[in-house]
Amino acid sequence: MNLGVKMRQSKPKAFGLGGPPSLQKLSPAFAESRRSFTARAFERDAPVRRLDWVVFATSLALSVIGCLLVWSATRPRHNLTGGDPQAFLKKDLLNLAIGLVLFVVVSVVGHRRMRAAVPFIGILAMLGLFAALSPLGATINGQRAWILLPAGFSLQPAELAKIGVILGMGMILAERVDTGDVERPGNRAVLLSLVVGLLPIGVIMLMPDMGSGMVIGVIILGVLLASGAPARWIAGLTVIGGVGAAAVWKLGILSPYQIDRFKAFTDPTLDPAGVGYNVAQAKLALGSGGLFGKGLFQGPQTQGQFVPEQQTDFIFSVAGEELGLVGCAVILCLFGLLLWRGVRIAVNADDLFGTIIASGVVAWLGFQMFENIGMNVGIMPVAGLPLPFISYGGSSMFAIWIAVGLLQSVHMRGAASLGKFK
Repeated sequence: MNLGVKMRQSKPKAFGLGGPPSLQKLSPAFAESRRSFTARAFERDAPVRRLDWVVFATSLALSVIGCLLVWSATRPRHNLTGGDPQAFLKKDLLNLAIGLVLFVVVSVVGHRRMRAAVPFIGILAMLGLFAALSPLGATINGQRAWILLPAGFSLQPAELAKIGVILGMGMILAERVDTGDVERPGNRAVLLSLVVGLLPIGVIMLMPDMGSGMVIGVIILGVLLASGAPARWIAGLTVIGGVGAAAVWKLGILSPYQIDRFKAFTDPTLDPAGVGYNVAQAKLALGSGGLFGKGLFQGPQTQGQFVPEQQTDFIFSVAGEELGLVGCAVILCLFGLLLWRGVRIAVNADDLFGTIIASGVVAWLGFQMFENIGMNVGIMPVAGLPLPFISYGGSSMFAIWIAVGLLQSVHMRGAASLGKFK
């Protein structure tokens, strides 16, 4: 009797390339759900494809350089850091993180959708300015321009006012042009926009914050030029600006220390141990850096705490001393590249509102950069303006990154309408 069992090997059923019928039915939905995030992110219409990476990269590079320079300028100042050499670095990185979040929100929401919120932004900016002048405000360096917040933070409403002026003037000047009713803004639109721009300046000069007033004045001029407003308005505004500056000087609106700053600017030898001390020490730090600098954290002027307010007004002197001429040139090239891209975005915008926004941001960043670096090297009066992206300050960092978000929004909408990506 044969007890052996003949085993038959089973063969798998062939279902073809699609797999079992049940899986074949699910495969389209399954494949769609498994599409990689990267593939979706880089689709032709995805926001990341329409992003101006030059603007983002230059802005981020300047911010990172700024964090390092602020860290170097503050780590030996135990009276400011409370014994933690990294205190300002941590705060600056937090400010940058918040700024990046604001950048993403503004870029995604877009300048066109923000049009409906422009009146709210303007009212909020004005309330902030008045709050700084009220008992809620705090006087720092002779200016009642800040609102103190918990955990050692502070808010400077004038920074939000810059955003409000750009958006407010842009909305008024572009409203009838973008709808095709007129070719360029009329006298009524220009007059209303000037009210929106000049009102914050009037409140700011009561603080008195001369630097922020100057920046908003340049923004107004840049916005009017970009809008195609009649030339007589530009000429008239220039004359009014000159008369206003003379009136501010004659009427004693400026604080004594601000007047002394102008005197020291016109005559650097006036008081090198007093009102001219800051600029003299900043120039000494800049000149001692040579070609490649002393090295980060190695500058004698910076680490010796000889330059006052070095983490804010005179941050460029840290770059000159510790990074040298090459480091300063890199910073200037990054600014130049950013401003160039900003001009291209303004030119390629598909509506006047976008052109005005981009032009206002370029005028703001360009003038404030020039003024800050100029006062470090002694060719501009000290006006208390931070260097965009680089100087320490939460309000400035937030406003600057909102401005970059507006630039990106104008670029993304312009690129989408043209069907191309730069």
